[in-house]
Amino acid sequence: MKYETFDLSTVQADDRQPKKAKLFDADGTGAWRGHVMGEVLGSENTILAYGNDTIGEGPALHVHPYDETFVVLQGRARFYVGEHVIDAEAGDVVFGPKGVPHRFENLGPGRLQTLDIHNGRKWYQVNL
Repeated sequence: MKYETFDLSTVQADDRQPKKAKLFDADGTGAWRGHVMGEVLGSENTILAYGNDTIGEGPALHVHPYDETFVVLQGRARFYVGEHVIDAEAGDVVFGPKGVPHRFENLGPGRLQTLDIHNGRKWYQVNL
């Protein structure tokens, strides 16, 4: 792994405390498995767990007022981000810039499972 170091003296810890929240029930069913709003954790990121077993199925075309990053945990997906089409598989990360309409679907075979990171304390969305 490659990372960059920084001058530790330039960062001061704030007074936030570590927190834990349940994202999803591992035995649960359904496409939208759960979400944790950033404000619950005192974070700037809201996390969603999404998955389905049906080829061609996925969220409707929508847009957010913030960036979104998708992590494909299992399966294969086709992302439509603005005018771009991006095929991704388990282990890939896809970036969706704020204000750009996007959607994705399961390419199969099998289950698609993603972790969707919204760069906002709350989940804001407009379906198109």
